[in-house]
Amino acid sequence: MKLARIHHVAYRCKDAKQTVEWYIKHLNMDFVLAIAEDLVPSTKAPDPYMHVFLDAGQGNVLAFFELPNSPDMGRDPNTPEWVQHLAFKVDSMDELLAFKDRLVASGIEVIGVTDHTIFKSIYFFDPSGHRLEVACDTGTPKMYQQLDEVKWAMLEEWSQTKRAPKHAAWMHEHA
Repeated sequence: MKLARIHHVAYRCKDAKQTVEWYIKHLNMDFVLAIAEDLVPSTKAPDPYMHVFLDAGQGNVLAFFELPNSPDMGRDPNTPEWVQHLAFKVDSMDELLAFKDRLVASGIEVIGVTDHTIFKSIYFFDPSGHRLEVACDTGTPKMYQQLDEVKWAMLEEWSQTKRAPKHAAWMHEHA
């Protein structure tokens, strides 16, 4: 038995209304659902929340919880901020550049365009401090095949050495 797909991915936000409006304005998502409860359904804990859901395209749903009675939002201080992020896909470099232009015009600081060889992307933060990425695939079938052929060897070498395997060093030759 295999999973069908991700139903939704949920994160915390500082302000549900601000979050919904920001994702509609800057990422062109549709607001699809709001659920508010005084008790947590799974634990029955008395912890009121607003749970909002946004359509990220093709059945992908991004959700956020606003938790007014919890301590202020934080992040894992032991994990660099570039590690945890949400990445969204666009179909062309023109779309990627248009996203960047729109974000910059709205006063949002954007990092990139960053070249990852098999895709190019931009990075920025939402109002709650979540790092976001918009990416456009640029790899060739041959590139993806080469990466597929070495994935298990790379994983095994990494698990033994904790050093970056060089099986796909060709990806960085252009840098």
